Amino acid sequence: MPRFRIDIEYDGRPYFGWQRQAGQHSVQEAIETAIAGFSGETVTLFGAGRTDTGVHATGQVAHFDLSREWPDHTVQNAINALLVKEDERIAILAAQEVPDDFNSRFSAKARHYLYRIHNRRPPLTVGFGQAWHVSAPLDHAAMHEAAKRLLGTHDFTTFRAAQCQAKSPIKTLDRLDVSRDGEFVEVRASARSFLHNQVRSLVGTLKRVGEGGWDADDVTRALEARDRKACGPVAPPYGLYLIKVDY
Repeated sequence: MPRFRIDIEYDGRPYFGWQRQAGQHSVQEAIETAIAGFSGETVTLFGAGRTDTGVHATGQVAHFDLSREWPDHTVQNAINALLVKEDERIAILAAQEVPDDFNSRFSAKARHYLYRIHNRRPPLTVGFGQAWHVSAPLDHAAMHEAAKRLLGTHDFTTFRAAQCQAKSPIKTLDRLDVSRDGEFVEVRASARSFLHNQVRSLVGTLKRVGEGGWDADDVTRALEARDRKACGPVAPPYGLYLIKVDY
């Protein structure tokens, strides 16, 4: 059976997250329906990351198996045509046949996320729902310095959602950078894998630093507490983007 990899972009706002759930519209289900529409086959789509409700992607990766060969461009174009027909906010950026041992989740070596904060007093209009609007001035340099305290291998219990299904809270954070691009403060995070809500929890904590309520030592104390109650407010989902997966 040929296996196909697809690279995916989507606006997360219309969807109840990536994962198929009974009675809810999900990214996974929308693409599976489109694949069935052109191939006549019921497939299961496996994604590199299970993004939450409202989270976007510019570089999600998934794989699925079909029973017959199809040209790569046919797979891409046929899925896109059916997604457009259904007014889905999803695009297949690339499709290619891959070896049978390729697994979009378990073959991944790193995942890269971007969180966008819109930082000005007037509210966000163009791009509403695609960044977290914070009206108070943020000191992005202080946020970046505090972010360094979180790099490396740690017990990230403080920054882990209560419903997280990971076997261990210990993760290795390879990158956590904070920079400013005009009105936007951007947080970039990279790791082999993340805990549920980890990036949004880190961003919410760093926002406290940017506002002047916390400093880097407070961030260290929150990390070392290994207690969810020590975390800052969790940032909303609509500022988060899965931008790349390395294999």
